[in-house]
Amino acid sequence: MENRVTKLFNIKYPIVQAGMVWNSGWRLASAASNSGILGILGAGSMYPEVLREHIIKCKKATNKPFGVNVPMLYPEIDKLMDVIVQEGIKIVFTSAGNPKTWTKWLQDKGITVVHVVSSLKFALKAQDAGVDAIVAEGFEAGGHNGRDETTTFTLIPMVKEQINIPIIAAGGIATGSGMLAAMILGADGVQIGSRFVASEESSAHQKFKEVVVNAKEGDTQLTLKELAPVRLIKNDFYLQVQDLYKTAPTVNDLKTLLGRGRAKKGMFEGDLNEGELEIGQISGLIHSIKPVSEIVNEIIDDFEKAKQQVKNI
Repeated sequence: MENRVTKLFNIKYPIVQAGMVWNSGWRLASAASNSGILGILGAGSMYPEVLREHIIKCKKATNKPFGVNVPMLYPEIDKLMDVIVQEGIKIVFTSAGNPKTWTKWLQDKGITVVHVVSSLKFALKAQDAGVDAIVAEGFEAGGHNGRDETTTFTLIPMVKEQINIPIIAAGGIATGSGMLAAMILGADGVQIGSRFVASEESSAHQKFKEVVVNAKEGDTQLTLKELAPVRLIKNDFYLQVQDLYKTAPTVNDLKTLLGRGRAKKGMFEGDLNEGELEIGQISGLIHSIKPVSEIVNEIIDDFEKAKQQVKNI
C-alpha cells in the first residue's frame, strides 16, 4: 500500500494515529507504530519533561517511526520544541496556530512537518508556509475543531483541487471503508483518533472508553465556538454550557464555567459528569475496546474488502 504518505513517514499503511490530549501517551503511540501505522504522542497535555519521558519510553517500546503533535497555543511551546529536537524526533504535527511560526525552524533541523487544518483557506496557508503535508480535518472530528463546520467529505475534494502536497483526511473515519472513501475523494492517507481512544493502550480513563463505545448517533455536539470549538459528549458539563448560552454569556462567562483542567478531569480522571468528554461523531460506530494491533488489522481488512466491493459495482 505504498503511496506519498507511507513514503513520507516510512510506514506500512497510510494511517496516522491522532495525537490526542490525555489519550495519546507512549503506550498508544508505540503500539500504533508497531502495527505499521504512524504513532503520535499528544504533547498538548504534557509538560516538557513529561513529553521527554514519553518520548524515551516510546523509543524503548518501538523501533518504528513515531511523531509528536504540538498545539501551537501551548504556553511553553518553545520548551516542547526544544525537547523534541533534543530527543531526535523526526516527525512533528502542528495544530491550532500559524504554520509559519515553527515550520522552517523544525525543517532546518531535519524534521518533517505536518500541519492540521479545518478549511481550504488554512490548507493553502500551510502549503505556502512550506509544510511537508497537511491533515484536513472535517467537523465530525472529536476534540477541538474548525468553526465553519465543513464536513470531511466536502473538505477533502476542495483541498485536493488546490493542494499539491500530501493530504491526510481526518474526522469521521474509523473503518477501512471510510478510509477508502476518503482516499477516493483525494486523500493520500487518513488520521484516526476516536477509534484509538477506545483501545487498550489509550491513556484515557476506562470510564471514558466505556462512554465512547456506548455512544449513539447524536450524542456529541460542537460547542464553545467563542473560545475554541470542541466536540463533546452531551454530559452534565455540556448541559451546563447550553444553559449558560440561554443567558447570552460573555466570553469571560464561558471561560469561568470552563475553568481549568476540564479535559483532564473527564478523559483522564474519568469524571463523566463535570469533565470534558471529547470524541468524534464516529463514536456511534465504535462498539468495543480492543488492542491497537487488532484495530489496525480490522481497518486494513475492511479497506481491502471495500476495494473489492467497489470493483464489483
